[in-house]
Amino acid sequence: MTRTGGNKEIRLIGVVLMALWSSSVVGQEVIVFGDVQDVVSWMQSEDFWGEAKRGEQREVPYALLAGISERWQKESSQLPVAEKKEIFYRAMVPLILHANKMVLDRRERLLALQASHDAGSQTSEADLELLREIAVLLRVTDSDTAAGLTGDSDEFSSVMTETLYKLDVVPAGLALGQAAYESGYGTSRFAVEGNALFGQWTYGGKGLKPEQQRKELGDHRVAAFDWPFDSVRGYFINLMSHPAYEDFRKLRAEARQAGQPLSSMALADGLVSYSERGQEYVDTLKGIIRVNKLDIADNAVLRDEPMRFMIGADNEDAADALRQQIDSMRESGELEDIVSRMRLE
Repeated sequence: MTRTGGNKEIRLIGVVLMALWSSSVVGQEVIVFGDVQDVVSWMQSEDFWGEAKRGEQREVPYALLAGISERWQKESSQLPVAEKKEIFYRAMVPLILHANKMVLDRRERLLALQASHDAGSQTSEADLELLREIAVLLRVTDSDTAAGLTGDSDEFSSVMTETLYKLDVVPAGLALGQAAYESGYGTSRFAVEGNALFGQWTYGGKGLKPEQQRKELGDHRVAAFDWPFDSVRGYFINLMSHPAYEDFRKLRAEARQAGQPLSSMALADGLVSYSERGQEYVDTLKGIIRVNKLDIADNAVLRDEPMRFMIGADNEDAADALRQQIDSMRESGELEDIVSRMRLE
């Protein structure tokens, strides 16, 4: 989606970056890399994982990946496997933590609404609208029923309970493992052409067509996304709402109720239906998490700093041209109408 090199590709990257600016933060930083070594140097300078210290929470930079380029697909094959993995995981984890941040924000608002309702206080229309939107998004109820939902509705308590059951975080290590597995560490055709990181299927003629499409499954394709974060968001919604992942949600809710941490390794057992490989898929996924020690990300948090964005160019000349174009876009004010499309809040 954000292929670089040449004027056309630079314009495409510019469009992506326009959507990544936040009107609430002035002068937000966009980091443009000229090559993979630039990425490595920057990650080292940022102490990206943070030094592991006993008793201290692991923090990562608040820097979101803006797009996956063909250059990564080509050059990553020349890197040592361990370095390729580390770059991918570091690029992915802020996206996942930001998604969890959004989930927790909405969850806290619904919990406050539930407590207020149970105490007999009047519910605000804004809070009710949030409940309606999330209940429909997570397949708790249909849009017609949600439209009539009020604090006095007979369905209010059941809708709220089911929505809170579904609306919860995904352990970061689990998401990292699945992203690595499903996208080949961001090198698959689907990742490069459609920012598709989790192998989600779609039907109806949309998405990227597999080279070998199985007729018995109909016109199934891999869902494509405008930005990597859209793929992460889609994956979260999928795990929170699709009937196939009820085992995952049940394990998560049981851990919550018992006061236990949400563990990547434990919750992976609820994803037998994620692949036709079934239990073999889960075993492989748990192996990826274990070997790469991805569960250390389960308790990671974003640093308390302004949000930044990362994107790669084809070479240093293209990077310079892109930086100039970003400055021009900032000055022209073209980005304001596009900022809402990324839906980062």
